[in-house]
Amino acid sequence: MQAEPKRPSGRHHACLLCTGKGENCMQVNISGHQLEVTKPLREYVELKLKKLEGHFDKITNVQVTMAVEKLKQKIEATLHIHGGEVVANAEHDDMYAAIDLLTDKLDRQLLKHKEKQQSILKGAAAR
Repeated sequence: MQAEPKRPSGRHHACLLCTGKGENCMQVNISGHQLEVTKPLREYVELKLKKLEGHFDKITNVQVTMAVEKLKQKIEATLHIHGGEVVANAEHDDMYAAIDLLTDKLDRQLLKHKEKQQSILKGAAAR
């Protein structure tokens, strides 16, 4: 009797996303709690994160956790960026919609962080 091949659990996944510039790569860790992280879900998260990196290219590491609680699909992400950390979470009936909500929140926070950094630099240059 032949043993079944082991499947990846879907619990943790790490990859390195690069924008093509060579030096700008971010490590992405995706995990699921009470949820199997399927390939389409993983690819959708990675696609959305690449778009974020287009707005703010100093993202070094991302931790994404997806979960199902009762009828709600929940997702949380922590982005490690130059000068700090950005954390956001979202929930929706549909995981893809929750991912969209999450990336919208992250995008707003990254733009705010970028504006704050630019105003600090302008203030320092004026002195």
